[in-house]
Amino acid sequence: MAMMQEFKAFLARGNVLDLAVGVIIGAAFGKIVTSLTEDLIMPVIGMATGGVNFTNKFIVLGTVPATYTGSLDDYAALKAAGVAMLGYGAFVTAIIAFVLMAFVIFLIVRQANKLMPPPAAAPAAPAGPSEVDLLAEIRDELRKRG
Repeated sequence: MAMMQEFKAFLARGNVLDLAVGVIIGAAFGKIVTSLTEDLIMPVIGMATGGVNFTNKFIVLGTVPATYTGSLDDYAALKAAGVAMLGYGAFVTAIIAFVLMAFVIFLIVRQANKLMPPPAAAPAAPAGPSEVDLLAEIRDELRKRG
């Protein structure tokens, strides 16, 4: 019973809830960036390169099963059939999606930092005696003793 209470207290802390909200929003944001990359940017890049569809760029490494009846140019069908391939087009698309997501997160953090108040300056340490004053005190104390 005590463990359940500790677990409830753990979940009720702000950090855990903030993390959960961040993960959920991050997952949704990832879908938006994936759609932006696959549905808007990659078609434009493909058009600029003469109609190249990067998602279907791959190199077949293994043998195609004799029972396979689909097209040899269909990356998704070959992948579903278990054919070993290097899907470099999908990799390029993933890199572009990553760079876009990192850039957008950078912009969000940059804007949030501008909106946040600057951190309060640490209070200045009280001014104490200088090194010269301390050495003079030590000298005077030694003269009194000796």
